[in-house]
Amino acid sequence: MGITRKKWLSVGLLGVLFLVGCSAGITENPLLTPMDDDHPAPTDAPVKPTDEVHLEATNTPIVKTTSPSSHADIMSVSVNGEQGAYNFSVTISSPDEGCNQYADWWEVVSQDGELLYRRILLHSHVNEQPFTRSGGPVTIEPDTIIWVRAHMHPTGYGGTAMKGSVVGGFEPTGLGLDFATQLADTPPLPEGCDF
Repeated sequence: MGITRKKWLSVGLLGVLFLVGCSAGITENPLLTPMDDDHPAPTDAPVKPTDEVHLEATNTPIVKTTSPSSHADIMSVSVNGEQGAYNFSVTISSPDEGCNQYADWWEVVSQDGELLYRRILLHSHVNEQPFTRSGGPVTIEPDTIIWVRAHMHPTGYGGTAMKGSVVGGFEPTGLGLDFATQLADTPPLPEGCDF
């Protein structure tokens, strides 16, 4: 006995509902649970998908539960030069979309939140991801512990930062969203976006 297209779509839809329920943290499937006072009937509340992906075989929509980041991440930091005058090359990955959303600078910040250097990025890098930009000189000692982080227009700070020193190297790490947020208004600041 073969499976008809209608049965195939029903089985596929149940599978999709099960996967959506699991990704949303639902531990019980109301379609498979007996209805009683402890388990009320499911509601017909609409699901609001962030993105839709279609299966080729059945054309059944699946809700994508993850959304792209709106912050820029520091991927790597390299340093050359001499004590007190180091040049930094910083690689950034950012979800640039043009001047409405792009990484607009990277900066070097002391552990106590002082801006030591900022490299302004004059345009978006939609078709160049990740990208590397250099800047300096940065006036620090070789063993000074610093943060290197990026800023995203318009969402601000929040991506992966790098922490370390010239002699010790740099490691990716999370930096609290409330760390030195006042620097977002500290010059130098971008004067616009070329493209």
